Amino acid sequence: MSGSEEAADPRQSIDALRLAGWLAATIGVAELPVQVTRFKGGQSNPTYLVTSGKRRYVLRRKPPGTLLPSAHAVDREYRVMAALAQTDVPVARVHALCEDATVIGTAFYLMDFVEGRVLWDPSLPGIDAAERARMYDELNRVIAALHCVDPRAVGLADFGKHGDYIARQVARWSRQYQASQTETIEAMERLIAWLPEHIPPDDETRIVHGDYRLDNVIFHPNEPRILAVLDWELSTLGHPLADLAYHCMAWRIEPGLFRGLAGHDLPALGIPTEAEYVAAYCRRTARAGVPGRDWEYYIAYNLFRIAAIMQGIMARALQGTAASAEALEMGRRARPLADLAWQQVERMQT
Repeated sequence: MSGSEEAADPRQSIDALRLAGWLAATIGVAELPVQVTRFKGGQSNPTYLVTSGKRRYVLRRKPPGTLLPSAHAVDREYRVMAALAQTDVPVARVHALCEDATVIGTAFYLMDFVEGRVLWDPSLPGIDAAERARMYDELNRVIAALHCVDPRAVGLADFGKHGDYIARQVARWSRQYQASQTETIEAMERLIAWLPEHIPPDDETRIVHGDYRLDNVIFHPNEPRILAVLDWELSTLGHPLADLAYHCMAWRIEPGLFRGLAGHDLPALGIPTEAEYVAAYCRRTARAGVPGRDWEYYIAYNLFRIAAIMQGIMARALQGTAASAEALEMGRRARPLADLAWQQVERMQT
C-alpha cells in the first residue's frame, strides 16, 4: 500500500492483497506486490492508481457510508465507457466491474491508466493562444461527437428514460438538494418552484455526459488532442443542449467561484466566446441554432444543478464521507452558485 492520503480516512483504504486476488481471478493479471495509491482531488467517487508490476490501472469506487439514492453510480460509468469504446468519443479501456462489496468494501470498476494532461484552469495558463484555440476546438469536437452517437447503435437505448429529461432532472436535483440540505438557501427554494414551470418545449434524447468540463478530460501529453473523457457517473439519456449548457457555464462563472472564464480577455487568450463555441457545436451536430431563451433557461437550470451537487458535497463533508479534503470549501459554494442561478432567472424575466 502506498499514498499518504490513504491514512487520512481508513474507510477509504483498500486491502491490496484482497485486490490482488480479485485481479488474478478476474483479468488474469496480478504481479505482486500490487500497490494502491489514492489520487488527489475529486469530490464524488474515490479514485486510485493500481500498479501491478509494469501494468497501471485506475480504480473507481463508491465512497463508504450512507449515500444519496442513485448517486455514485460506478456501474453506470462502467457501462457507458464500455459502450462508447468503438465510437469517436475517446474513453479509457475498461476491464471489469465488481459489485461484490466484500472485495474492497464498496462496488468498483477497473480501467486503463491513461498518460496525459489533466488541466484545471480553463484559461489554460502557460499555453500559447494558438494552442488554446486548438484545445477548445477539441473540447467542442468531443462533446459534439458524444451527442451524435445513436444510443441504440451502441446498446444504450435503455440507459435512461426517453423524453421529459429537464422535468425529471429538476425534480431529481430538487430531491437531492433537500435530502442533503444543511441550511436554508433562499435562491434554491425559488428555483425549485420556478424551474418546473418554465421548461422549454423542445425535447431531444441523446447520450449526455452530465459533467463535461476541462478537468474531466485527459489531453495528450504534448498535442491538443483528448485521449479520454473521465467521470461518467452522471451520464444518462437526456437533452444534448442541457449537457452543452453545463459545459458552457464556465463562460458565466467567475474564476474564484468554480473554475470559470468570466472576466477574462478571451480574444487575447485565443479562447472562443460562448457564442462562437456554441456555433461551432451547432455546425458539428448539423443544428440550425439554439433559441436564445431556451439556452438561457438551460444555463439557469445547470447553475441550479451544480449548486445542488455542491450541497451534496457539503453534506458528505459534514458526515466525514467526502472523497476530498477540499470538500467543505467546495460545499460552501452552493449558496453563491444558487444566487447566480436566480440572478439568471431574474434577467430572463426582465
